[in-house]
Amino acid sequence: MPKIAVVTDSCASIPNPILDKLNIHWVPYYIHRGKEVLRDLVTINRDSFYSWLATAKILPTTANPGPGDYIKIYQSLAEEMGVSEIVSIHMTSHGSGAYQAASSAKSMIQELLPNLKIEVIDTLNVSLCQGWMVIEAARAALAGKTMSDVVDLVKSMIPITHMIQTADTLKYLYMGGRIGKAKRLFGSLLNIKPLIGMRDGIIVPLGQTRSRQQAYKKMVKMVEAAVGYKGKIKIAYVHAAAREEAEKIKALIEERLTCVESLIAELSPALGVHTGPGTAGLCYFPV
Repeated sequence: MPKIAVVTDSCASIPNPILDKLNIHWVPYYIHRGKEVLRDLVTINRDSFYSWLATAKILPTTANPGPGDYIKIYQSLAEEMGVSEIVSIHMTSHGSGAYQAASSAKSMIQELLPNLKIEVIDTLNVSLCQGWMVIEAARAALAGKTMSDVVDLVKSMIPITHMIQTADTLKYLYMGGRIGKAKRLFGSLLNIKPLIGMRDGIIVPLGQTRSRQQAYKKMVKMVEAAVGYKGKIKIAYVHAAAREEAEKIKALIEERLTCVESLIAELSPALGVHTGPGTAGLCYFPV
């Protein structure tokens, strides 16, 4: 067990084998479905949730973990595992209260455990962009880097880690109130496939096409424009109940770019509430 622990939440959507291998600790979001209160990836799994979501007439709501959830994991890491330093990495504070909740937990627990050092980071991003920062932080911690090194690494990734995704509809983002500056794309004709990304922690429109395949080709052009032909990247192909679509993006990307590391990841239910089933895209950063 390294002296530095890396903590995140379920919306990072990191595949379980990577969580286990890198000793990443996470806290589940909450999903309110009618009178049910579900814990993301604990009392609801991806398959059953997305099957239900495709037929839902009323969207469930989501809630970030509260300060008490973070206090519980911070205290457990310190008292049961002997951790002395924690780097806690969270999705954009413009779209969730997780960063604020973790920051409150840090202030509260330091009265109880004054020698425990905690750094809470707002990634200004989401999905596997957040996930990549967590993965790289965990690797650095396992390699024996200092807490300052780990924090600096994550902060250096914030401006260069990008998401591009598309779906058949933006209704889930719209209904969930997470559409941000991409609101003008809502209500487009049904045959329009919008592309969205995130800048400064807020969802923004990146364009639109007439088909998914055109959208995927545009994704490739965007990444290539950012890093150059055969540019070296680490990339995650993300989806919500649409692995075949993620595979299509992967095939196009890897013809034009040098993928030093790649993975396919399905969004957690708490994140999928807002994107909807059928979403596919990518999260990458240059190396």
